[in-house]
Amino acid sequence: MKRKPTLRILAIAFLGFALSCTEEISFETEDLESALVIEAIITDEDKQHEILLSRTYAFDADGPTPEQGATVLIESSAGDFVFEEVENGRYVSQSSFSAVPNVDYRLRIRTNDGREYSSSPTQLTKETDIDRLYAERVIDDIGNDGVSIFVDSFDPEGESQFYRFTYVETFKIIAPLWRLEDLVVVDPEWPECSVQFVNKKQEERVCYRTEDSDEIVLGNTTSLNEDRLERFLVRRIPRSDYRITHRYSVEVKQFVQSREAHTYYATLQEFSGQGSIFSQSQPGFFDGNIISETNNEEKVVGFFEVSHVATQRIFFNFRDLIPDGPLPPYVSGCTEFAPPRDLGHPTDRCGSLIVALLNDEVKYTRDNPLPETTMMGPYFVAAAVCGDCTRIGSNVIPEFWEE
Repeated sequence: MKRKPTLRILAIAFLGFALSCTEEISFETEDLESALVIEAIITDEDKQHEILLSRTYAFDADGPTPEQGATVLIESSAGDFVFEEVENGRYVSQSSFSAVPNVDYRLRIRTNDGREYSSSPTQLTKETDIDRLYAERVIDDIGNDGVSIFVDSFDPEGESQFYRFTYVETFKIIAPLWRLEDLVVVDPEWPECSVQFVNKKQEERVCYRTEDSDEIVLGNTTSLNEDRLERFLVRRIPRSDYRITHRYSVEVKQFVQSREAHTYYATLQEFSGQGSIFSQSQPGFFDGNIISETNNEEKVVGFFEVSHVATQRIFFNFRDLIPDGPLPPYVSGCTEFAPPRDLGHPTDRCGSLIVALLNDEVKYTRDNPLPETTMMGPYFVAAAVCGDCTRIGSNVIPEFWEE
């Protein structure tokens, strides 16, 4: 019997956060064990904040196991804030609140099996806003063409220094082979194998898709003469990316971080390259500012942040920035083909057109001008996504959308 290799993870401790240098991070390897993973950040936004709890998992696992049934609380001199579980592993504050300056906040968690965890006291970081968010066409030194999203930011007091950026992009999708009518099966049994046209019941030509960033984007000004980010690259989109084919919008959030939080995310970035400690398989333990009060040997993955956040949104059309050349290709190649409606004698079976329509795999695109045969049917079709944008987006216009 072949033996599976032992899964190993890294135990990473952050040692010393001297302002004058970057400290080395020591690590050791141990057998994989279940550790609590905590993703917790509150900001000065007035809203219901959320905290995500799960368990570490191996690279070959399907995903994280949500930590259910926990008691989650944030304590502060400005009042305590209770979180309740709204879905497995996702805890949302019972009331809206915003973090305020010069107040210590401490996260406390009690899991369903009675183990208790707490963070170190954490205060809201310095308020620094985004001066400008903008998009430009950029062709790099080796000829890669695309659109770059930049941020300008400045703290004249020089106290912010450490920044993390997230973005949410929303873009318009137009199905290239959309038709007013759908082709549907009336009788799927041979010899009828009959179909008919019906009017569409919903908008399927124009849709909108929203995607969250899944990467860590960090910036700092410690090596600069002033606390200023200029033309800081938040997002790079290749010219060939279908997201920017028509109209595109991006909302960028700038979080001002503590040095400790910045170091934690920099280490996470180095080892994983991903943005969510809740939704990715962990390459190792990343000790943050949260400990187990039940067992001081227990490892905890995560960091409790209290950050000032600034938000801006921009819109642009592809031709606003790239007036020349073709538009980016659609997400699917959208090759048209004419599958047979029935296979005739001696097979006595309906053809692949009927099967594809019943399985909702294709959409009608146009009539076939050639005579129907057992090799070709009377209609051209293409993958359903080519004629129905709701396969990859929503036909509901977002509230914030501007044309």
